[in-house]
Amino acid sequence: MARVKLRSSDRPVDERSGEGAPNPVWFKPLMFGFMLLGLAWVIVFYVSQGAWPIPSLESWNILIGFGIAFIGFLMTTRWR
Repeated sequence: MARVKLRSSDRPVDERSGEGAPNPVWFKPLMFGFMLLGLAWVIVFYVSQGAWPIPSLESWNILIGFGIAFIGFLMTTRWR
């Protein structure tokens, strides 16, 4: 198995899996975008008293907002 040192850290990195490689440029904006979109979804639902974003879903809008934000929080576990 090929092992290489990444930068000056002592942690070996497997070249084939890409483990330890830095994230692409789009990763961090997308991660924070999901978190902010989920927060905005929930805030809009509460401020509009259920009239927005999708009135027919009623209280399920809260779950959708938290679900979108949760995707962003899950992405933080892969952030390097």
